[in-house]
Amino acid sequence: MSVPGSRSRVTTRDARPADLPAVLALVRQHRAEAHAEGVLTGQTPGAAAAAGFRRLLADPAHRVVLAVLPGPNAPDGAGGGGELAVGLAVLGTDPLSVVLGVPQVTVDNLVVHRDHRRCGAGAALLAAAAAHAAQVGAAHVVAAVGGHEAERQRFFARMGFAPLTTRRIVPRETLARTLAAWQRSGGTVPLQRRPPLRRRPPARLVPLLDAAAEG
Repeated sequence: MSVPGSRSRVTTRDARPADLPAVLALVRQHRAEAHAEGVLTGQTPGAAAAAGFRRLLADPAHRVVLAVLPGPNAPDGAGGGGELAVGLAVLGTDPLSVVLGVPQVTVDNLVVHRDHRRCGAGAALLAAAAAHAAQVGAAHVVAAVGGHEAERQRFFARMGFAPLTTRRIVPRETLARTLAAWQRSGGTVPLQRRPPLRRRPPARLVPLLDAAAEG
């Protein structure tokens, strides 16, 4: 699938089991840029990753879409072994929106390779999301993006996305400790301890301190 009215050579297709290395490379980049914990290593994908990827591809509730460019070895600009995967998006349907009768398509982990940005890959992936929304009868497309990911925020804003909600994350062990403390305190969540702030000397004393240090 290509973007209507676009001169970009980027097209999209559903991922296949053989795309696992390319998918993991894009996910690894996405997590590193998002400063996510537990960034995937650069090692060869193991059996667990391959099995998990196959389960995701077989899950009817999700679609893994790749943005690809025809490589130098691709015959007549076609796909196949000469393709270069330059982007990724995982499409799904929000379950609560289905219950409410207003299904929404979700776009998770949308990432474009840093060396192939501004060539239409992101727009091609969103075009695939829009087409998928039309197929499932969804009136809205919802994208997940970190609040500190300025470049990704600007991209979605240019595409017409408006702020919707704030997502928070917590390590399982931290949540378990907080819940245990909540139960012990009878339902009052204790405040998280923060390191004491270091007070800076008044501005008028800074030159004196500098002079003393130089002496």
